[in-house]
Amino acid sequence: MTIDDLTYDERGLLPALAQDAQTGEVLMLAWMNREALDRTIETGFAHFWSRSRDALWRKGETSGNTLHVEEIRLDCDADVLLLRVIADGPACHTGERSCFFRVLSSSGEVEPAEKPAVAALGILAELSSVIRGRRDAETDSSYTARLLAGGPERIAKKLGEEAFETALAALNESDDRLAEETADLLYHLLVLLEARSLSLADACGALERRRRGS
Repeated sequence: MTIDDLTYDERGLLPALAQDAQTGEVLMLAWMNREALDRTIETGFAHFWSRSRDALWRKGETSGNTLHVEEIRLDCDADVLLLRVIADGPACHTGERSCFFRVLSSSGEVEPAEKPAVAALGILAELSSVIRGRRDAETDSSYTARLLAGGPERIAKKLGEEAFETALAALNESDDRLAEETADLLYHLLVLLEARSLSLADACGALERRRRGS
């Protein structure tokens, strides 16, 4: 089977779901024709076909919230695509991380969806992407760039300091302060992973292997 064997609808379109490659969260649904698919493969950024404007568009061309495509999967009938992506910012035009932020209740009412645990991972994945983008930033204007320029040894030292401060907060300070120190710890941990060319997905993969082995 090849790309020429995909099953398009009568308009020459395929539905394409964008899924966070690190957390599995479904971000959005759009449509692709062959041109959009080719452009996505060629550039590594998600391109779609607008049914209302009858035109090709690149996700983020006006908002800057691009989707970096890590992998393209297709379903068993080859008529639906799944884009596994790294999102640079919210995927939804409303500013929500995912377009699927509402739930249809059993009473027929549409209500705000509870924030799932995966949303927290989504924030970390987004932060990880921002950190990756700071690699080439000017060190004078970016704390993250300065940390990365110092290499793993400097970052590891800073991470140790943050871990100590988090432990102290857990013993002696308020819940809010503990949450703030934990945020600092997580940020520096993600910077260290980036310095070693690792990602949140690598850490989650290790957790998954442990879970399966337990």
